[in-house]
Amino acid sequence: MSSPTEIEIAVAAGAALGEGPTWDPAAGRLLWVDILGAEVHAYDPATGRDTVLLNTGQHVGAAKPRAGGGIVANLRDGVGLYEPGGAFRWLAELPEDGRRGNDAAVGPDGALWAGSMSYDARPGGGALRRVRPGGQVTVILDDVTIGNGIAWSPDERLMYYVDTPTGRVDVFDWDPATATPRGRRVFAEIPPPGEPDGLTVDAEGRVWVAVWGGGRVVCHAPSGAVDRVIEVPAPQTTACAFGGPDLRDLYITTAAVNTPPGGEHAGSLLVVPGAGQGLPAPAFPG
Repeated sequence: MSSPTEIEIAVAAGAALGEGPTWDPAAGRLLWVDILGAEVHAYDPATGRDTVLLNTGQHVGAAKPRAGGGIVANLRDGVGLYEPGGAFRWLAELPEDGRRGNDAAVGPDGALWAGSMSYDARPGGGALRRVRPGGQVTVILDDVTIGNGIAWSPDERLMYYVDTPTGRVDVFDWDPATATPRGRRVFAEIPPPGEPDGLTVDAEGRVWVAVWGGGRVVCHAPSGAVDRVIEVPAPQTTACAFGGPDLRDLYITTAAVNTPPGGEHAGSLLVVPGAGQGLPAPAFPG
C-alpha cells in the first residue's frame, strides 16, 4: 500500500547518476556516488554537510568502507582500494571495452560482490563477480545485462539480486560454508512504471527496492508480498539504504539523467526518517 511518508531533502545535489548509499558507522557518515560524475560523496547527517571525498577519474559504480579505513570502489576498469589519505591501488584490474562497474555490496564472506554492465545496456553485456580481499576474482554470473542491487537476509541464508531489465528481484539460497549462491528463483516482480534498481534488506527481512523510472521505493515482506510503497519526488530512483547512528533512516539516491522537465529534486539525496530498522553493512576487510 502507498504511504504518505514525509521525505526530506538531505542533499540537493543534482547528481547525474546518484547511486550506492552505504552507512559508514566508523566515520558516522553516509557514502554515496555520482557514477557519471566520477565522485564519491560523504554526507554527515549530524552537520548536514556533504563533501566530495574522492574524484575517481573514471566512472564509479559503488564505494564501500574498508575495515582499516579508506574505501573499496567498483570502478569502470575494475575494483580499486583507496587509503584514508587518498592513495590508490588496484585490487583487481578488469578493463573491458564498453563496460563499467555498477552496483556492489560487501557480502557475509567479506568479498566485494561487484556488478557490471555495458554502456549501451547490451543484453548479456554485464556480469556479477566476487572479488576477495586478496584480489582473487570469481565470475558468479556471466549473462547479466545491468547488474544492480544485491543484499543478504538477516540470517544470511538468502541472497537477493537484481538484473534490472528482467523487471524482478531474484533470490538465491546462500551457503555460508562455501559463500556460494544456488537455486535462483523469482522473489518479486516489479510492475511498471519503472524497473528495479538498487535494494536493501532490513532487520525484519523486508526487501526495499528502488524503482528506476518509477519514482518510488517498494518494500516487500519476506514472502515477496508488497508491504509498503514510498513515492519519491524524482522519477529516476536508483538505490536505498538505512543509515544514521541507529540505522533507522532510509536514504534514497536519485539521478538527474533522463529526467523530464519539472523534476526539481532529480539527483538529490533524500531521506525518510524512522522508516524502519536497518542492518549493519559489513566493512571490506582488504
